[in-house]
Amino acid sequence: MSEHVAEVACSHLYPGLVVDAPAGAGDFLVPFGDDSESRARLLRDAAGRPSLRVDGCTTARGTVIGERVWTVRASERRGDRVRLRLGQALS
Repeated sequence: MSEHVAEVACSHLYPGLVVDAPAGAGDFLVPFGDDSESRARLLRDAAGRPSLRVDGCTTARGTVIGERVWTVRASERRGDRVRLRLGQALS
């Protein structure tokens, strides 16, 4: 596993999904289960709450998914990785 690649077990993101992301990476690649991929960046708001910005992509079936920003309900650091449990999409 590359240090700049996340692990996602599904073909799309949704509330409650856990994203296993590289800790400390400015941005990283998110490969999906249908062989599509997108770039993502972990952000923090003024209060220090994390959110995940995911660039748009086209799925293997040709569906265009626009950029989204997701809240992060929980995060847990595990060595050089961080597990992010997604909350609701903000956009």
